Amino acid sequence: MVYRIIFLIAALISSTFVNAQEAQVATSAPTYVYQTVTVIESIVPSGIGRSRMIFGTEDRDFRDYTSSRSEEDDERNKSSRKDIRVKDFEETKLLNFFNIAGIRFQNIAANDAVVTSKINDLASEGWELAFVNSGVESFSGNGDSNGIYVTRYIFKKQVS
Repeated sequence: MVYRIIFLIAALISSTFVNAQEAQVATSAPTYVYQTVTVIESIVPSGIGRSRMIFGTEDRDFRDYTSSRSEEDDERNKSSRKDIRVKDFEETKLLNFFNIAGIRFQNIAANDAVVTSKINDLASEGWELAFVNSGVESFSGNGDSNGIYVTRYIFKKQVS
């Protein structure tokens, strides 16, 4: 009989605790803001490309430049490029992957140090790295002197 009472009390306490946790989760779902850091590293032979880390400091609302198209209404988006363009941003110079002699590993290590510094700075401000996305348009042999390596770091910060 004593064990049964203890079991019922434990079940009641456990149920109350679980219900309180569910109520807290339902009413206080976190809200986040996001920030993007884009790293563009040149892979143009002979080191003639430009490598940069870009951090936007000016906001844009995608809705201002978005239109809906359908079969009935197929008018193209007429947003002005000059209105979309951002003038306020941080631009950090990075080193190119290649120099005259070929691939330069010291440059890659230097870029890693600079990018890591930015990531650490954002982390100290409460930003959390949420996603990383990268792409490459690489040098494909004679006649193709273009190439960039782009990495986007998406950070999030809880606001509520």
